[in-house]
Amino acid sequence: MRILGIESSCDDTSAAVIEDGFLLSNVIASQAVHEAYGGVVPELASRAHQQNIVPVVSEAIKRAGLKPSDLDAIAFTRGPGLMGSLLVGLSFAKGLSSALHIPMIEVNHLQGHVMAHFVQEKDDPHKAPEYPFLCLLVSGGNSQIIRVLAYNDMEVIGQTIDDAAGEAFDKCAKVMGLGYPGGPVVDRLAKEGNPDRFQFAKPHIPGLDYSFSGLKTSFLYTLRDNLKENPDFIEQNKADLCASLQKTIVDILMDKVRRAVKETGIREVAVAGGVSANSGVRGAFEDHAKRYGWTIHLPKLKFTTDNAAMIAIVGLHKFQDKEFCTYDAPAFARVTDKF
Repeated sequence: MRILGIESSCDDTSAAVIEDGFLLSNVIASQAVHEAYGGVVPELASRAHQQNIVPVVSEAIKRAGLKPSDLDAIAFTRGPGLMGSLLVGLSFAKGLSSALHIPMIEVNHLQGHVMAHFVQEKDDPHKAPEYPFLCLLVSGGNSQIIRVLAYNDMEVIGQTIDDAAGEAFDKCAKVMGLGYPGGPVVDRLAKEGNPDRFQFAKPHIPGLDYSFSGLKTSFLYTLRDNLKENPDFIEQNKADLCASLQKTIVDILMDKVRRAVKETGIREVAVAGGVSANSGVRGAFEDHAKRYGWTIHLPKLKFTTDNAAMIAIVGLHKFQDKEFCTYDAPAFARVTDKF
């Protein structure tokens, strides 16, 4: 069974081919145009997808050593994401599905991130999570704790009530002049700094939900107050600011994950999404595995950001269950609590 996956939810155009669970190709075209604006501009993103979608899909099929006629189905990201970007992938999937006379499969983008752990490579196999497991999904747009009972039975048991962890990284990096995306820069500088140098606000949100708006405000006030006395404060303390910011965000994330493990009794724990590439997050998971006896699953770095391999693997599972999509299925932009 050969599944073509298409991902276009934000600013990365990606296509991948999976054959019987093994990845044959995974092509990603990123959009550097947004760096000048300090964030993703939806209109520019959708235009770039229109330029990239044909060559990216063509290259993915070519690298897989296949012809379009060899494909059995096309899986695409239906949502959530930027509507204009989603429509490019959706429209292309519909056209190719119709031309090749093969079924089309819709995939929830967040479900794809969770299932990225099940993508296998012949030259580098790994052990996938066992059901049930908990997954911390952290990215620029989402911070969720998900209880995963099966590939098609996932429930969000905790989520951010305002900003996401990845957004906190990027916005705090922006006010320090570190550019966009700022998360990787913060991670790099944090390795050189003292994580206990500065103290930032940690929210007290009941249950398993998250909040990062207070942290961002606390960080901004720290910069504002110190810049009044020292105009070079940021430059002189950049590494310590990044280390302290990263430690605070990781502490907030892991506090709720520990609580989720205690409440559910599930000790198989995974992490997914763009922020799962952060060294502080990965280090915290490894530390908790040793301290609490968790079985943890860290995704390969190339599967942390938006990619079509994760869409194709969900498509493979749905293909086996004959869960196909009709041509009138619309894209959706918002997050849902179950998928």
